[in-house]
Amino acid sequence: MKDIPDLLVEATSKSPFIDLNQKTGDLIISGKSIPENAAKVYEPVYNWAQTYILNARPTTNIRLNLEYFNTASSIWLAKILKVLIKIDNTDYTLIIHLYIPIEDFDEIKGMDDIKDAFAPVSDILTGAIPSIGLKVYGTSEDGEVIKDTLIFI
Repeated sequence: MKDIPDLLVEATSKSPFIDLNQKTGDLIISGKSIPENAAKVYEPVYNWAQTYILNARPTTNIRLNLEYFNTASSIWLAKILKVLIKIDNTDYTLIIHLYIPIEDFDEIKGMDDIKDAFAPVSDILTGAIPSIGLKVYGTSEDGEVIKDTLIFI
């Protein structure tokens, strides 16, 4: 396995904290994502992901803990997920960790609610090569995880 440099970007008032670690397979994007130029923030992440999938870990965890994000950020996040689902090994697993307010988490009652709530994410994952897991966390106002559930797609 060829090591690639980690990508670490500190958060600003408008852009998220980003920590991409090839050795552990942990990809973290957290905070607010309302940059004026989303390409400036996410293009390096996109490029890193394209290199990562060539030397991915057997389990990749992408943790999206965004308290708020704009449309431009969501477009870039979708592009990044589309790259990650191309990890070319059917024995590998990509787990997408989503953090949502506990109120929204508690409104999800069954599989149909989950599919409806995360349809945009599941649509992106169509045709994925690795196994896909979606782990959803219900969080308190201070970000503490109160409940969670894991769904394999």
